[in-house]
Amino acid sequence: MTNSVEMKKSVKKKKIASLDKRKARAGWVFVLPFIIGFVLIYLPILYESLSASVTYRNKIDGVWVEKFVGFTAYTEAFLGDQVGGQTFGQVLLTGVSEMILDIPMVLLFSLFMAILLNQKMAGRAAFRAIFFVPVILSTGIMESIDAAALDSYMGSTEGIDDGSGESAADSIVSAMDVQKLFSGMAIGEGMLKYVTDTINNIYDIVNRSGVQMLIFLAGLQSISPAIYESVQIDGATAWETFWKITFPMISPMILVNAIYTVIDAFTTESSVMTYINLASQQLPEQGMAISTAMSWIYFLVVILILALIAGICSAYVFYQKKN
Repeated sequence: MTNSVEMKKSVKKKKIASLDKRKARAGWVFVLPFIIGFVLIYLPILYESLSASVTYRNKIDGVWVEKFVGFTAYTEAFLGDQVGGQTFGQVLLTGVSEMILDIPMVLLFSLFMAILLNQKMAGRAAFRAIFFVPVILSTGIMESIDAAALDSYMGSTEGIDDGSGESAADSIVSAMDVQKLFSGMAIGEGMLKYVTDTINNIYDIVNRSGVQMLIFLAGLQSISPAIYESVQIDGATAWETFWKITFPMISPMILVNAIYTVIDAFTTESSVMTYINLASQQLPEQGMAISTAMSWIYFLVVILILALIAGICSAYVFYQKKN
């Protein structure tokens, strides 16, 4: 009797193991196109880019001559000539600072909208589509048309005259408006400037929150309604339900959205990327090598920030066990 039970257990374990192996093989089949493309397309490009950053090219008698210079281009990227009146280190530090301030606002706005759009209401699907429209409009040629129209409007002198000598088209609110709003609170100048810049950049925040909002929506809809019913029976308030149930359950989505937002912020047409393009055009003969070195430095900074965010967030992420 004991032997038969043990045999059944061993057969069951083998079936589970074989099922896991089949799932693993199916997973490799799905990622195989990416692996092939990465090896055949991306790796050669990365190799050429890395070799260009450590090689100076000069045209002598109509023939291109390459000279290996090691990390000279990387040193010149920080210590070399300025482009547009700024050094690469200054622009990089400014770009990272702006990213650190923008990411929390994008995550908070997208989470707030996802919670609202997850409620039962008439026309919920239409509202979801409306908030995702900026993601579609901010791609390809539509992005350039939209940016040109916005710059033309923001740069125009027309607008509502409030008597201060500034046009309402220049900004939505001013620091003075925010200071009046929070006059009863002890808010420093740094927080005042942060709130003002956030409100004035609401257009950009909405444009960059569409994908994150959908990911948060998927996470919210994956939470079992039975969990909410049980905490309501126990008498939990909406505030307690959010912090004890909703927030921990969507913490993996917060990590995913944080990583996505960092990559999206660094890969769009930022001030750092604009500086690198200008460096390749305005610097002397070795501008291509120096700008390529800047790109690699920029890439390493992004990887470091992603690793830091993943390391910090992973310590607080809650993963629900299915078994």
